[in-house]
Amino acid sequence: MIKTAASTTAVLAGLILTPAPATAAAVPTLGQPVAYVRGGDVYVSSGPAEKKVTTGGGYARPRWSPDGRQLAVLKGGRLWTMKADGTAPRRLTTRPAAGPSWSPDGKWLAFASLSCTGGPGVYRISTTAAKPVPEVLFPRDCRGEALPEEPSPATGSGSLNDRLRTDDAVAWSPDGKQIAFRGGECDAVYDACLSIGTIATGAERVVAAYGGGSLQNRGFAVLPAWRGDGARLAFTAYQEGETPAENEPLHVVEYDPRTGRKRTIGAAMDREPTYLDAGRALVTGQSKGGSWVVLIDLRTGARTPFHPGSQPSARGR
Repeated sequence: MIKTAASTTAVLAGLILTPAPATAAAVPTLGQPVAYVRGGDVYVSSGPAEKKVTTGGGYARPRWSPDGRQLAVLKGGRLWTMKADGTAPRRLTTRPAAGPSWSPDGKWLAFASLSCTGGPGVYRISTTAAKPVPEVLFPRDCRGEALPEEPSPATGSGSLNDRLRTDDAVAWSPDGKQIAFRGGECDAVYDACLSIGTIATGAERVVAAYGGGSLQNRGFAVLPAWRGDGARLAFTAYQEGETPAENEPLHVVEYDPRTGRKRTIGAAMDREPTYLDAGRALVTGQSKGGSWVVLIDLRTGARTPFHPGSQPSARGR
């Protein structure tokens, strides 16, 4: 199902009790590997067969390197890299981190952690240096400041909405010039917001906002993901409006950075998008009584279950 922004509220309000099921079909062959999490471990698959590449649990937010040879992953709330088959694990920093994103040249990883302001900030760290040191990217005013003390990692407890609303996963744009992240300067105006920051200047612009600044709603926008050509940014959103008719359960929004237009893709309760290409995306959705990685045709809205799991990452995204 694909709806325009104008019809999103009514449609989602009706779907909250009956999320659209994925169509019954054979496991699709995607043409590129996808990493995802099940039971706290990372799996990789491009079709019916899948390979478990970690053991012991505690893993989250896998992200492919641009060349497909490595995965960045969170382990116990810290940032690690490893080869695509799970070997040669390497911890990059002891600082607690949120979902990482590779620079297009593979030389850096961006991640979120506590900033000098006391809120979430965006850092980058070298993937090639022998002893890499995190550098502040956002907020701009924290550049050059001493890094704050390392807080304890988040526990990840609470409801799904509670866990998602504070997920600080970031997304590096395909042209290498921008990073999308939760919060930013807009935190001074709104209760929750999502921003795109320009690395060269530190300037930020608001993509989505909730509460405060005359907005009579509550909600969040998190887990941004760029399309490979940089022409679209998708993210997970949730809203409580002034009236029940304005409520929007968990859903995925696709945003055009050039025009500011938004549309809802997928079904209610979808989350954690990643693009395969301009016409296909993967999300974590509801299927067969649990969380599944689901393939969505962005043109027709057709949904096909891929594998049980969550937090999908397509190669290069």
